[in-house]
Amino acid sequence: MNKLWKRALCALMMASLAVGALTGCGGGDKKAAAPAPGQKVKINFPTASASGALYAVGAAITNNWNKTVPTVQASSQASAGGIANLNMVADGEAQVSIAISSNASQALNGTDSFKGHAYKDLKAIAGLYLNPNQVVVTNKSGIRSLADVKGKHFAVASAGSSVYNEAKAHFTAAGLNFPGDFKAEYIAFGGAADMLQNGTLDGAWIMSGAPASAVSQALTADCRLLPIGDDVFAKLKAQYPWYVKYTIPAGTYPNQKEAVQTTAIKMLMFCRGDLSEDTVYQLTKSFWEHIDELGKSQKNLKGLKPADAVKDIADVPLHPGAVKYYKEIGVLK
Repeated sequence: MNKLWKRALCALMMASLAVGALTGCGGGDKKAAAPAPGQKVKINFPTASASGALYAVGAAITNNWNKTVPTVQASSQASAGGIANLNMVADGEAQVSIAISSNASQALNGTDSFKGHAYKDLKAIAGLYLNPNQVVVTNKSGIRSLADVKGKHFAVASAGSSVYNEAKAHFTAAGLNFPGDFKAEYIAFGGAADMLQNGTLDGAWIMSGAPASAVSQALTADCRLLPIGDDVFAKLKAQYPWYVKYTIPAGTYPNQKEAVQTTAIKMLMFCRGDLSEDTVYQLTKSFWEHIDELGKSQKNLKGLKPADAVKDIADVPLHPGAVKYYKEIGVLK
């Protein structure tokens, strides 16, 4: 009998180990570790490069949460941007982040950069501000339209990044073979601004809230913003419904005397679906109850309204905690 019990116990232990090994795999299906009773919920919030507007936005949001939500410990960090942020949240390395809503939709559905790696438990907290594409070119380059970039030296950010994908979509709509029709430079905003300033680059694609420091730096030199025409916008809109027209007002940047038309996509604050309803409710509530204060420190957050937070979010489902708050204030029924 003892031998039988020993064999049974051994089999049970082996089965438990096997289940544990399987639970530790799965990429986007990985579950977030639950905090011990009395411990704060840790919120890791990746943003973008330190030279971009998103980095400061993330820092402002997490600082607010640390001051106003006693149950969480939030920290922001620099990252490679939206696509990396979505992958980190899917893998459990982060809990909350921000990306353009188009990338969030692609991650949810496993398309484009996320083909074969859908994260079905992605949830939205709030649609935020419109994030414009900003195309900067040197005056000496002679570039007057996206089609004119053919044969030029142009920075398109890191390959596979959300900014790179924006450049690809726009240049393709403009009739160029991307990136074969020009000399592509794969560098971040800060490096591109330096090269524009010293004249070793003809242009750069920057996607960031306006004003962006890299664009300001470039426009203090002999550079200007390139408008994106209605023809390119129409082709983009037909294929990607999340695009909207956006105008960068005159005077937003040094030496910018005229308004410039471009395209934009709404930024989305999202989270893991396995964050508790109460935690996300508290994060959502704190964000909106302190939005005026946040707007004073970050221009991109100024004037945001909860009623707009549930619109134009590319059909990414809201987290139940966010839904609870929006119903409480009458934004949702």
